Amino acid sequence: MRIALTVSLLSLFVSCTPEGAAPVDDRPPNIVILFADDLGYGDLSSFGHPYIRTPELDRMARLGQKWTDFYVAAPVCSPSRAALLTGRLPVRSGLYGESIRVYFPDEPGGFPQAEISLAEALKERGYASGIFGKWHLGDAPEAWPTAHGFDRWLGVPYSNDMDWVGDPTFDEMRAMSQRGEMEERNRIVALRPAKYADPRAEYFNTPLISSTAGGSGSVEQPTDQTQLTKRYTEAAIDFMESNAASPFLVYLPYTMPHTPLFRSENFVGRSIAGRYGDVIEEIDWSVGEIRRALERLDLAENTLIVFTSDNGPWLTMYEEGGSAGLLRMGKGSTFEGGMRVPTIFYWPGQIEPRVVSDIGSTLDLFATAMGLAGLANETGSDGYDLSPTLLGGQASPRTEMPYYRGGTLYAYRMGPWKLHYIFEGSYGQPPVRTELATPALHHLLRDPSERFDVAADNPEVVAEIEAAVARHRADLTIAPPLFDVRGQ
Repeated sequence: MRIALTVSLLSLFVSCTPEGAAPVDDRPPNIVILFADDLGYGDLSSFGHPYIRTPELDRMARLGQKWTDFYVAAPVCSPSRAALLTGRLPVRSGLYGESIRVYFPDEPGGFPQAEISLAEALKERGYASGIFGKWHLGDAPEAWPTAHGFDRWLGVPYSNDMDWVGDPTFDEMRAMSQRGEMEERNRIVALRPAKYADPRAEYFNTPLISSTAGGSGSVEQPTDQTQLTKRYTEAAIDFMESNAASPFLVYLPYTMPHTPLFRSENFVGRSIAGRYGDVIEEIDWSVGEIRRALERLDLAENTLIVFTSDNGPWLTMYEEGGSAGLLRMGKGSTFEGGMRVPTIFYWPGQIEPRVVSDIGSTLDLFATAMGLAGLANETGSDGYDLSPTLLGGQASPRTEMPYYRGGTLYAYRMGPWKLHYIFEGSYGQPPVRTELATPALHHLLRDPSERFDVAADNPEVVAEIEAAVARHRADLTIAPPLFDVRGQ
């Protein structure tokens, strides 16, 4: 689908703003995207967790919109982030892999020059753009976010467990596998779970990069991971204060709760849910700090805040891997727990509070931001503008969702129905990869845990989804996987 939105901001608010509400001024709204890492669907108290206290997010869910059926475009980090920033499926951009699922340190490629990031697109409307947190789309300077439209970056270039002190590099580990040195490789990998369970600063050499537009910057290595959430929050607030006179995009992709879990001294032992709870409760504190800063700057009523996650919980980390609640499986899989994520939209005075159970996706954030900015969405070809739903109470324009793992379509949702073509667990969890001779059908509103295959009772629904899949594939050219270039 290609959306061509060339509406003025004034006409958008006239048609979509709830009765009695009005924009703060005629400038486009600020956009703040808060993006957790590996946060499960069931990890917030507003989404059902009984012990993790998230009062700030609960407040936003109550006074804003809680979306129950919101999806990422991939069940792992790098392709999910690429989809959010481009509004394009990773298979369309090539930002995915079949054998190498995400980008690793010393990546020779990264975010392609041909792709247009949300930060680049919003420059046409005068937006200042800052990213404060994990990038994970290439660690070479030419791939940094400040080489792709962002004016400021403070953050880590990849996952916080990707630079083990004393261990071989990613390329060396891959070479060991190719040489058949599996016993030594497995010995090294077997030592890591204990380090995840008792994380210490000396185990990791994670870099923290500070960069400005053009890609120049400095590197602090190793960084103190206990301070990351706090430092991201402070840097984001400083950026908002410095750019209060202009519209701005703030993208805050938290490093946590991706393991290893670190939190600042004020949150050690804070949660009755243990270290994982501490980490989530510090993220909740951060969300509150961002909201209060906007209020202090008198920008709250002209700022859309979105909070969501990059994929589901890393279940093989056990009690420190989070929970998908009722949903099946987690990170890495195309079951609901891998790709459906807790999502909250908050915009005081503009968004009518309610629970939305229509379908939405991080793919749609690009188109939504472009629509709110009054710009044509010429590049975010897989997204929909959600502003009529957010501001006007209309049904979501998204009624379908593809579920990709690597470059393969594993499942497809249409309305409340989801059709599976392939079942596969992740990170060694069952089920083993099984291409289904007959696709399995689930009614997600009645069966969110995907337990009951009702395909035999609903052949007409299966046929309707099969036709939708055919249309989807006819409109899609799958690009070669960029992540796998390293292994060739």
